[in-house]
Amino acid sequence: MDALEWGAALRAVSGRAFRSYAGLMYARRRRGYFWMMGGCILLFVSAWSFVRLWSVPVAVGMCVVAMVIPPVAAMVANRRGPDDRWWDDPSGDPKSDEWWDELDGKKRH
Repeated sequence: MDALEWGAALRAVSGRAFRSYAGLMYARRRRGYFWMMGGCILLFVSAWSFVRLWSVPVAVGMCVVAMVIPPVAAMVANRRGPDDRWWDDPSGDPKSDEWWDELDGKKRH
């Protein structure tokens, strides 16, 4: 039984949506990414909407800070957390898993 069948079985038993570990992991990453990008847009819009009326150098500084946020947001969204094991999960093919473990210098118990 694969993950999709397990999810369907759990939904049928519990009567509510089942969210997998991968779904929670991606939701956490998406949330951080959207918060950072929202802050970026807020900085740009506020810098040239009303901050420039008081101080153009401050507005330019806000835009420089906003310019740095998108690459950082992309790194945050693609960061692998300490509990994220989706790269290391076995594929199900014992020969392939053994070969990759040998390349990675790991011994499977």
